[in-house]
Amino acid sequence: MSEQSAYAAAGVDIEAGDRAVELMREWVAKTRRPEVMGGIGGFAGLFDASGLAQRKHPVLATSTDGVGTKVAIAQALDRHDTIGFDLVGMVVDDLVVCGAEPLFMTDYIACGKVDPVRIAVIVQGIAMACTEAGCALLGGETAEHPGLLGPGEYDLAGAATGVVDRDEILGADRVTSGDVVLALESSGLHSNGYSLVRHVLSKQPRWTLDRYVPELGRTLGDELLAPTRIYARDCLALIAAVEVHAMSHITGGGLASNLARVIPRSCHVRIDRTTWRPAPIFELIQKLGEISEPDLEATFNMGVGMVAVLPLDSVDEAVRLLAARGLRAWVCGSVTSADASTPELVSLFGQHVAG
Repeated sequence: MSEQSAYAAAGVDIEAGDRAVELMREWVAKTRRPEVMGGIGGFAGLFDASGLAQRKHPVLATSTDGVGTKVAIAQALDRHDTIGFDLVGMVVDDLVVCGAEPLFMTDYIACGKVDPVRIAVIVQGIAMACTEAGCALLGGETAEHPGLLGPGEYDLAGAATGVVDRDEILGADRVTSGDVVLALESSGLHSNGYSLVRHVLSKQPRWTLDRYVPELGRTLGDELLAPTRIYARDCLALIAAVEVHAMSHITGGGLASNLARVIPRSCHVRIDRTTWRPAPIFELIQKLGEISEPDLEATFNMGVGMVAVLPLDSVDEAVRLLAARGLRAWVCGSVTSADASTPELVSLFGQHVAG
C-alpha cells in the first residue's frame, strides 16, 4: 500500500484537499491588496510592509477568534456561504476598535472529512467578508481530523493583523466626562450566545430550524444563520470624519462587560436602555428559555454590535455619516465622572460591572 493510500485509509484525503484549494483560488484572489506578494499555495503568506514606513509611528495590531457553536446551525441547515462573515466579523472588528485598519487575515478550517465544494463555499464567504472589510485573505489551512470530527462537522478560526499610528490609537485614556455613547445596530445575534440558544431549542422540540416565525419574518434557521455585520470600514470612515475617543465591539459578555473594557476608572457610564428595542429574536430566546434579564444582557449583544464613545459635538455628524452608509446609530448613554467611592465601576441596566 502506498503512503498516500495508507493515509487515505486512515481517513485523510490529500487529493480532496488539493481540489478544495483549486476551487477557492478565485475567491481568495478577489481579496488581494497591492501589498500582497505571491499567490495561494505557498507555505506562508507574504505582505509587503514597506508602505508602513510612510506612517509617523506605525503600530501593528493583531486579533484571533473563531465562530463558536454557530457552525452547528450552518451544518444542520447544510448552508455554509455565510459562516465566513461571522469569522471575519469576530476578528477584524476587534482590530478596528483601537483605530487599526485591517491589512490581512489567515484562516484555519478543521473538518472530519474534506468536501472540496463545501470547503470552497466556506472560504468564498470568508473571502467576500474580507473584501467587505478591506483586508486581504493572505493564507489559510484546511485540516482533516477523522475520528475527532464527524464527516460533516467542521470548525473554523482566524487571525488578522492591522495597523494604526501610535498617536491615533483609540482607548480608555481618551475617554472623558461629557462624552456620549453611540450605539451601532447589530444584524441579530451575530456569533455569540449560540451554546445557550442551542440549549434552549434542544428543550423545545416544536421549534425546529425550518419553522416559520411571523415575528421574525422568516424561518428560525434563517434568523439564527444571519451573518455578523462587519463594521470595519464604517468605523474607519467614522474615525476619519469625526473625533472618536474609544470603540467597543459587543461580543461575548454583552454590552456591559465589553463597554467596561474601554472606560477609565475615573469615569462612570449610564446606558439608557429605553433608547432602543432589541430585535424579536432576543425576546423569543428569552421566553423560550425563561432566561432572566441579567443573564440575557450578559450573553447577547441585544441589538448593539458596536459602540463608539465620542464628544457630544461629534454625534450629529456621526449619526448622519453612518446612516448614509446604511447603518443605524443612536445615542444610548453618557459618560460622567465616577463617584470617588466607586471609581472602578460602570453602571449599566441597574447593574454594576467592574471596569
